[in-house]
Amino acid sequence: MNNNKIKAALLGAGTVGSGVYVLSGMLADEMVQKTGGSLEIKKVLVRDISKERDGIPREVLTDNWKEILEDPEIRIVIEVMGGIEPARTYITEAIKAGKQVVSANKDLLADYGQELLRLAEENAVDLQFEAAVAGAIPIIRPLKQNMTASLLTEIMGIVNGTTNYILTKMSEEGMDYKEALNMAAELGYAEADPTSDVEGYDAGRKMAILASLAYSSEVVFSDVYTEGITHLTADDVYYAREFGYVIKLVGIAKKDEASLEVKVHPMLIPEHHPLATVRDSFNAVFMHGDASDDAMFMGRGAGKMPTASAVMGDAVTVLRNLLHDNCGWNGGIAYKKIPVKPIEETKSRFFLRILVQEKPGALGNIATVLGKNDVSIDHVVAKHTVQGFNELVIITGSVMEGDFNHALSSLEKMPDVKQICAKIRVYSE
Repeated sequence: MNNNKIKAALLGAGTVGSGVYVLSGMLADEMVQKTGGSLEIKKVLVRDISKERDGIPREVLTDNWKEILEDPEIRIVIEVMGGIEPARTYITEAIKAGKQVVSANKDLLADYGQELLRLAEENAVDLQFEAAVAGAIPIIRPLKQNMTASLLTEIMGIVNGTTNYILTKMSEEGMDYKEALNMAAELGYAEADPTSDVEGYDAGRKMAILASLAYSSEVVFSDVYTEGITHLTADDVYYAREFGYVIKLVGIAKKDEASLEVKVHPMLIPEHHPLATVRDSFNAVFMHGDASDDAMFMGRGAGKMPTASAVMGDAVTVLRNLLHDNCGWNGGIAYKKIPVKPIEETKSRFFLRILVQEKPGALGNIATVLGKNDVSIDHVVAKHTVQGFNELVIITGSVMEGDFNHALSSLEKMPDVKQICAKIRVYSE
């Protein structure tokens, strides 16, 4: 066993980093049995070596990256520090030095994943990043391996636990957005600054990674249309339920003959759809392929130990590859150049909530304006009267986003319309 001990360095000792260090010790015996070797985390890179780190002995801490990079004993670098820099520089230098890399860094991989994968291939080293998208849920490896025999036509994902928890509370307990956000913060699901989660940026980065792998064409975060949940109200959630829908923040990646569609936004999902049952902080990714048909992966998408489990799963893979001289095949390198559609060129159905004048012909005038912009109406219900105005809830047929936006502009100028209260996309089967 001594001859089969592989030494690693851990970059970052925050919540996930401390979980990785603890889990590596817990799995020591298992790794020997499953790989024929053992893993020792020799160094942990931190900014402040005087600060106490949960579960990590002080003697392994260092604030000197060169100490890790230039140590020939350290053959694996595990990066859980997050952010673009200095993580990008460290990983690039590690790969060029012939070290194997495991990363959980969605921010970095959403913009520079393909660059780093190509660099890893050139240097015949591993770059594994299962934890970058959905925590403990295995989705990266299935996309690179198991699902390659089926051409995927659509990926839908609930890939942010914070927003899913908030929407669950709004749906099941009638909370408004701010109340549900405060509860998420109290339980540790929401950061002090929740912007990345609630505005859809976190999910957008994850969808860029998934789309690049699924369609072998580079998609970066700036290609992904993102819309968050801050504008949703308890009324929207209530009316959606009346129509048989649940509102979720969903990431979508689709491919047609000539282009990709990659976006993140709230969506009304039918109650019978598998994603509608994904509650609280759980994540799920639903895929449809021409040969595989439907498949869904569900589990804990974040948190200290769930994320650490995905990181350590990659570390075990790299350890096995090192011991059996099998490093360097990573998969997932984009070899196609498929354009991503602007959101205006995509199609959706829409849920509209509008306050209109309480007078004869108002609904007909609205229907006329929608029809002139190729927007059909599938359902319409007159709800409450609010300060002398009728509240209309409309679900449209499928329409090009650009046409729908023109229709909304026309509606806003109508004297019959006091306010467009909500506009939410609706799932089309």
